[in-house]
Amino acid sequence: MDFNLDPTRDKSLLRRQLQVERQTMVDRLLRAEQLQEVLQVWLVGRSEMTIGAYWPIKGEFDALPSLYRWAEANGQRILCLPVILREHKQLRFHAWWPGCPMEEDSYGIPKPKDTPQFEPQLLLVPCVGYGPRGFRLGYGGGFYDRTLAELRPKPVTVGLAYAHGHVPWLQPEPHDVPLDVILTEEGVAWQRPT
Repeated sequence: MDFNLDPTRDKSLLRRQLQVERQTMVDRLLRAEQLQEVLQVWLVGRSEMTIGAYWPIKGEFDALPSLYRWAEANGQRILCLPVILREHKQLRFHAWWPGCPMEEDSYGIPKPKDTPQFEPQLLLVPCVGYGPRGFRLGYGGGFYDRTLAELRPKPVTVGLAYAHGHVPWLQPEPHDVPLDVILTEEGVAWQRPT
């Protein structure tokens, strides 16, 4: 799909197109394996102890296997999944481990049930698409942007996407919060300059 043609393109249409493309990639399993390796290498040497992730939906990359192995290497690391606060349209993060009690949220996405809440020091963020300077295209609800605008201290944010989702003309909206790093199956697609 050629996203280079029209910078005025409708973002809701773009979201739908990228999701369909992601879900129908014939090599998605191979790409997922490659992204698992990229993530594992990127995590080497990271010192964060509380890591927020996400439950994969709609063909998103599943980071949980890599994260769980990484957390097991240091038994003090805590993995968290988001719980939606509908009244504030923000996320909070609750401890997750394989086999922990789960329930569906109002969107039908599994979330930890009655586990402790933590503030993530490192947060993995799913991307439908991504553009220049660390900006991501999400599902349009703004949950991550509102949450990141409020979290203090701000966690290191890592967008996870497949390379097909690169949209070079993607422009941020005033409320968009850039990510610190974006990883794809091809490696580090973007990293905030230090």
